[in-house]
Order: sequence, then structure tokens, then C-alpha cells
Amino acid sequence: MTLTQDSVAEPLPPYDVFARACPSRTTLEHVMGRWGGLTLSALYEGPFRFNELRRRVDGVSEKMLSQTLQALERDGLVHREAQPTNPPRVDYELTPLGRGVAEHLLAVVHFVESRMDEVLAARERYDDSRGAR
Repeated sequence: MTLTQDSVAEPLPPYDVFARACPSRTTLEHVMGRWGGLTLSALYEGPFRFNELRRRVDGVSEKMLSQTLQALERDGLVHREAQPTNPPRVDYELTPLGRGVAEHLLAVVHFVESRMDEVLAARERYDDSRGAR
């Protein structure tokens, strides 16, 4: 509990991503990392099989996608369903929690995409001011 100027006790938030040992930091890394964010955003479109997802998230290696999906599944953001077929079929989809996270990520993705002309102009100004080292 902390005391405000009026001496009213307010509960501290249970998690603080800025604290080194806070478990929310690891989840934030899984979500905000390059492959985690792209994977969650792609899965927002609907369920994917592993290779479909790998094609959708262009540039991710099989190993990185596998590790990313395992981390997101462990965090409760992705559901993995293996079908007992031959060959085995595995589908990945967002959980309700993952869907909520993906909605917020997609807002950032859409904002960045819509402002890329400004970003590219800023990069050019920056590079010009540095003599394009």
C-alpha cells in the first residue's frame, strides 16, 4: 500500500513490468519480440497450421517459430491442437487472452503502417544529418 497526499491507502499494482523479477516482463518480451508480435498478429486472422503460419510470417525460421509458439502457448496466448491423423495435423489459434493481446498489437501495427511515410522521411533526415555513415 502507498499513501497519497490525502493519506488514503491505495493498493499497489500486483505486477510491475519495470521490476527486474516481475513475471510480466517475460510475457511482454514474448509478445513484443519480433516473432511473437508478428505471430500473434497473424493468428488474429484465424487458425493456421505450422507451415501456413511460417509462410504468413515471412522470414521466420522453423526453429524460431516453434520456440515462439511454445512460449506463447505457455503464456496462455496460443492454443495448439494436434489432430491424430497421418500425417499429424497441428493447428494453432489464439486463446481469448491472446485475441485481446493481438487486438492491441494490431492497433500499433496499423498505426505504424499508416505513418511509414513519416518514418521513412525521418530516417532520411537522420541519415543525411549524420553524413550517411
